[in-house]
Amino acid sequence: MFVPTPPRIPPRHRPRGFTIVHEDAALLVVDKAHGVLTNSEHHDNTGTVEAGLNRYLRKGNPASRARVWVVHRLDRETSGLLVFAKTPAAQEQLKTQWETTRKFYLAVVHGHLAEKQGELSSYLAEDADQFVHTVAHRGVGKLARTGYTVIRETPALSALRINLLTGRKNQIRVQFADLGHPVAGDPKYGIKDRFRARMALHARTLSFPHPQGGHRVTFQTPLPDYFLELIHGLSDADWEKKNDQV
Repeated sequence: MFVPTPPRIPPRHRPRGFTIVHEDAALLVVDKAHGVLTNSEHHDNTGTVEAGLNRYLRKGNPASRARVWVVHRLDRETSGLLVFAKTPAAQEQLKTQWETTRKFYLAVVHGHLAEKQGELSSYLAEDADQFVHTVAHRGVGKLARTGYTVIRETPALSALRINLLTGRKNQIRVQFADLGHPVAGDPKYGIKDRFRARMALHARTLSFPHPQGGHRVTFQTPLPDYFLELIHGLSDADWEKKNDQV
């Protein structure tokens, strides 16, 4: 695994709402907090990760035109790894190769799944209210595929290692809600529960070809404290022991 060296950032330039875990000439990789937008199409974009990275690159210089380019997105309530390009060429390269990116999420869902390992496959569509739902066939929706393995259980919850095989909007949240096991704390597709500190979905591992040179790089965050509170005993050993199966 590639071990990133986070850049040393003076306190006055440290961004809020995310942590920079790697920076080089082509890209920035950050660990986003829950409740923070990746970017916004509205006029007010000041509180997003994209805007925070632009401020970081400009270092307070109003004449600077330094900026980042969005490669992919996470839902507001999902935490974890995000990749931004530092040049249009790097963005294009990363997007072109994104299908080869391996994306693994940590999720905590309600209940116990009958099948402890498997793949969910369905067609998803978004309605006028921006609510994603399952539809019967591809003529209406887009195919969504999600591999999963149960890595630890409590009496009420299950921790899952998820292999995101496609990248549809709200994919994990919708498919596990359809299965009867919604993500804990999900304010949109979940159930009313006591797990309201945050939604228990975290983009933990990313592996992709670097836009300069094509060598594969892998980034992984520590297990978030909130997940350790929900699933007592959860450890890296749980995450790694089924590495080759999903």
